[in-house]
Amino acid sequence: MRKAAADPSPVAKDESKSSALLAIVLASLEDSKAEEILPIDIRNKSSLADHMVVASGRSHRHVMAISEHLLQALKAAGAGNLRVEGQQGADWVLVDAGDVIVHVFRPEVREFYNLEKMWLVPEADEQTLH
Repeated sequence: MRKAAADPSPVAKDESKSSALLAIVLASLEDSKAEEILPIDIRNKSSLADHMVVASGRSHRHVMAISEHLLQALKAAGAGNLRVEGQQGADWVLVDAGDVIVHVFRPEVREFYNLEKMWLVPEADEQTLH
């Protein structure tokens, strides 16, 4: 008699779900012709999410279209509890999908806030904190 395969751990399931969500986000951004798409792994830096994605649109209209297309893709994939900020002005739209947070900027706004610089800082080595 064969043993039944053990269920993956909850952590493995969460990481798999997070990776699948990230893949949906990246595919949607590519499909919408978003520019300078940068996924950032923030699992060891923040409890907010597992991944952050920063991307640019060429204009207000493009930023709005990217965010609308992304919301449709996430809803079609069954992602629930989506939160969106900034669609009114379309300078910077934030889409919070839980495990993945997406920022879509106009290039000038992205350059001004420079989120990449903040989130891509290498983790401090515990030994150097003393």
